[in-house]
Formats: sequence, structure tokens, C-alpha cells
Amino acid sequence: MTQTYQIALLPGDGIGPEIIGVTVYILNAVGQQYGLQFEFSQALIGGAAIDETGDPLPQETLDTCRRSDAVLLAAIGGYKWDNLPRRQRPETGLLGLRAGLELFANLRPAQILPQLVDSSTLKREVVEGVDIMVVRELTGGVYFGEPKGIFAAETGEQRGVNTMAYSDHEIDRIAKVAFETAQKRNQRLCSVDKANVLEVSQLWRDRVNALASSYPDIELSHMYVDNAAMQLVRAPKQFDTIVTGNLFGDILSDAAAMLTGSIGMLPSASIGDGNPGVFEPVHGSAPDIAGEDKANPLAQVLSAAMMLRYGLDEPAAADKLEKAVFQVLDQGYRTGDIMSEGMTYVGCQGMGDALLKAL
Repeated sequence: MTQTYQIALLPGDGIGPEIIGVTVYILNAVGQQYGLQFEFSQALIGGAAIDETGDPLPQETLDTCRRSDAVLLAAIGGYKWDNLPRRQRPETGLLGLRAGLELFANLRPAQILPQLVDSSTLKREVVEGVDIMVVRELTGGVYFGEPKGIFAAETGEQRGVNTMAYSDHEIDRIAKVAFETAQKRNQRLCSVDKANVLEVSQLWRDRVNALASSYPDIELSHMYVDNAAMQLVRAPKQFDTIVTGNLFGDILSDAAAMLTGSIGMLPSASIGDGNPGVFEPVHGSAPDIAGEDKANPLAQVLSAAMMLRYGLDEPAAADKLEKAVFQVLDQGYRTGDIMSEGMTYVGCQGMGDALLKAL
């Protein structure tokens, strides 16, 4: 019996249409093997939406996403739109998508693939075997707290204000995701905060500790964010699953990403409670190579694997997709961003063809 899923496609800008095009035919191929049928609906977001409608997230796009089982997003932004007012920038559309779908948890894996271990800027003995999942709170904290803005101070100067705030329920729900994610991995969870100087972090730590008794199989630890940043580059293999707030997670997940040597290989998932999740590569839109068949589609394909695993509960198909990626890397196929001596260079479409053959 065939299982049908509605998937919203958001190609976005730059290399987005190229990498999502490859991913669609790879998804269709793996779907045929596992009795899955994908019905795709394409919508505008980011710069492409601004050019067409003046809005980085048209209501029609949000409605399309809400009607779907999952959302596959490619990349947004580019130099063309950098000087627009903040409310019109492509990134505002992305924040609006997360808020509109109530996606409060961002899962960012940073895994050192054996085939690419020498691509890292750190020594092999430091990064070999690293496999980290950063669980970042996505809709609270300093990015959303009120009051915020630039105000006239009594001194006559301007004063910029942002508020870092979390409530019990916001902490509890992201901690629950993190504990459950750790259960699927190696049962170790490190909660990162700044509880020595921030009251909001003290509440964060108190709530995480309160939840820990519900997960006796999980080894819970705590670390201050400054130490966590240092430990990620000093001894990253000590980490398995990390949970942290929006600001700290934004920074630490990018630091963890660069352990792998190429941000072009890394997927992510943004999930909520009952709403369709958004699955996207962590890299940007790379407008300088758009349309030149130079883009690396593997992060987008791995994002589709995360969609299958975390969004659609199809782990067998997700495994198959991930194994195809590992196989083409074993065979020596490389796009320009991960190219090394002795490997076979392919473009975006060529990498897709190799994946299809592996499937």
C-alpha cells in the first residue's frame, strides 16, 4: 500500500532551485523503493518572494506550508536584498515561517564523515568520530523578547535594547525534545547556559534539572556557554546531544558545523508540536555560483533524510538516503567545496546522478 505525503517546496534564492531540484528526483526514487508517494507544492519565500510580491513570506506560502505534512526549504537571501528595510529582508521571511508554524526546536547535526575527516581545519585526532546534535530553542530568547528597539535615553544618547526572556513552558518543551533526541542517540545530554550571571539561565537550568527525573536513562550535564565554545574546538568528542537557548544555539551550532570542514554538507530540522516541520541545509544561497551547476546538493539531500526521519516517521527510507550519500563519497565523487586530490569532480547535477545510481 502506498503512503502519500504532501510536501511544500520552498526553493528560495541563489542555488536553491538547483539543489532542491536534485533532491526532488532523489526523494521520488527512494519513495518508489519504500511505497512512498510525494505530492509537491512549490511556493515563494525570501528574495524570490520579494521580487514577485514585495513580501518575503506571502500569506499564500504560509498557507501552503500549513496544509503540508512537511516543508523542504533550500536557501534564501543574497546581495540584491541586503539593503532593504528589516521587515522586507529575506531573513524576516524565514523568522516568520518559523513563528507561523510554531517551530520552537532546531536540530543541527554536526557529524564528521570518515570520507571528509581531513577537510576539517582541526587535527584528525581531534575531530575523527565527532557526532554532535545541537538542539536549539528557536522562537524565544533574546531574538523575540520584549521590550526591544533603539530608544532615546535620558542622557540624549540612543540606547539599543534587547530582552532575553524564557518562561517555564518554553524551556520545558525544548528540554523534552532534547531528552527524547538524546534517547535516540547515545543517552548523553549537555545543557548549555550562563547561569552564573544570567537569571534567565538560572531558570533554564532549574527547569532542565526538574525534567531530568523523567528521563533516568539520560546522563545530564551542564556547561557555561563560554566553556562550551572552547570545548567544541578543544575536545568535541565529549559531546553527544547539546540543548541551549536561541542566541547561544545560533552561535554554537555554527561553530559545531565548521568542525566538519564544509558547511555545504550539513542539514537541519526545525520542528514544533503537531505542525509540519521545516527541513533545510544550514548553508546560504551562494548567489556567486547560482546557475553554474557548481552547488553541493548533499546538505539538501540530507535535510530530506531528516524530513523522512523526524517529520514523516519513515526511518528506513531516511537510512537509505543517508547510505546513498555515504556511498557516493566512498566512490570519490566530490563537488568543488569538498574537492581533494585524487577525487572525481562533479557538479550539482552530476552528484544527483551518482546518488540516483547508488539508490
